[in-house]
Amino acid sequence: MYSFSNKLRLGAIILMILGALGVGYSFYSVPSSTDEVKEMMSHNTEHNGDLAKKEATHNVEADTHTTEVNVDSEAKHLEHAFHAMQNRPWSAAFIAMFFFFMIALGTLAFYAIQYVSQAGWSIVLFRVMESITAYLLPGSLFIFGFLIISAMHGNHLYVWMNPDLYNPQSEHYDPILMGKSWWLNTPFWMIRSFIFLFGWNLYRYISRKNSLLQDTATDLVHYKKNFKASVFFLLFFVVSESMMSWDWIMSLTPHWQSTLFGWYVFATLFVSSITVIAMVTIYLRHRGFLPHVNDSHLHDLAKFMFGFSIFWTYLWFSQFMLIWYANMPEETAYFIPRLLGPYQVLFIGMLVSNFVFPILVLMNSDYKRLPWFIISTGVIILLGHYVDIYVMVTPATVGNHWQIGIPEISPMLFFLGLFVYVVFNALTKAPLHAKGNPFMKESEHYHY
Repeated sequence: MYSFSNKLRLGAIILMILGALGVGYSFYSVPSSTDEVKEMMSHNTEHNGDLAKKEATHNVEADTHTTEVNVDSEAKHLEHAFHAMQNRPWSAAFIAMFFFFMIALGTLAFYAIQYVSQAGWSIVLFRVMESITAYLLPGSLFIFGFLIISAMHGNHLYVWMNPDLYNPQSEHYDPILMGKSWWLNTPFWMIRSFIFLFGWNLYRYISRKNSLLQDTATDLVHYKKNFKASVFFLLFFVVSESMMSWDWIMSLTPHWQSTLFGWYVFATLFVSSITVIAMVTIYLRHRGFLPHVNDSHLHDLAKFMFGFSIFWTYLWFSQFMLIWYANMPEETAYFIPRLLGPYQVLFIGMLVSNFVFPILVLMNSDYKRLPWFIISTGVIILLGHYVDIYVMVTPATVGNHWQIGIPEISPMLFFLGLFVYVVFNALTKAPLHAKGNPFMKESEHYHY
């Protein structure tokens, strides 16, 4: 049985405490009125004479599709800046909670794929995957709580929730969003989110229960139950993951749409999940656990990291190229602030870390068998995909008022600490060897 290291437990707790303090400070320090925003902008202008001009000619992207903003109006400009600054800690918190939640969700999908495909190589990794998916429940609670706050207008992230946009008598009336209101309406949005979260957690509960029961079973009844449950889960996952991507991320820019976006988010969560599986496996192996995991298992995990990095790039390029080629204003508006605006460095940088770096270092077959090499590469890939989520969310919620500081770092530390605590605590709850699985012998002797 695995024993949770006291140093690792203490490190996770410290990360959670530091992160929670930073998140509290982030919300405390946001401006509470437009007067404060005006004072802050005036103070900054003293240090940068060009800032006032830039602020007067750029709008927060979250509002450019919902209202026709008069950039000459100081009052409206200050209101946009006020909402953007208030959105900053909310946006950063959502990015962090979604990133670690999607790792658990992607691991759950990878786990189900192993059952459905009846793969033999990965069985010795099942308890690692099950422990990572243990984060799904606490992650779901945070996500659902955030969605409830958003639905109750506790923040301004989802601009389509503004009732004035659907009132023909209002100056903010938006006929495009009115046409999408059958889908983008708060009650239906919340119901869909609950169904997604409930369905994913239900499969996780069933599969974990059957996996543990199979350890002591004299037949394969529990294995067969997991096989059937995995088939239905994957059918549900394919649909729900795409809808989740539309609802939680794409609707932040409600006038923009992409038929590839669900797959793009899937590629991000899948490669991140496989990377975390590899890193946790290597850590446990280094501590003397998982004796049946060999270099061939690590090689296969690294191959998946390499392959899905290429897959992510294919979807990134396809989405970008088709929208650029179409040259439609409602489509290119998504890429303008990211490729040509203030997010250009992050946008191009995450392409380098998510594609150029993996293809250069993971192409060599021998490197895929080196634990230290997989760990170091995995850290770069995870950071790159964290930036990927950041670039998906922040331009639509914070606009030009983005920075990398305490509001961005603190929630990442908190959810990292929570993730580590939940995952490694789950590892202590069951033997790391799934003895009852019929393919275990094949996995134990897996070599090529």
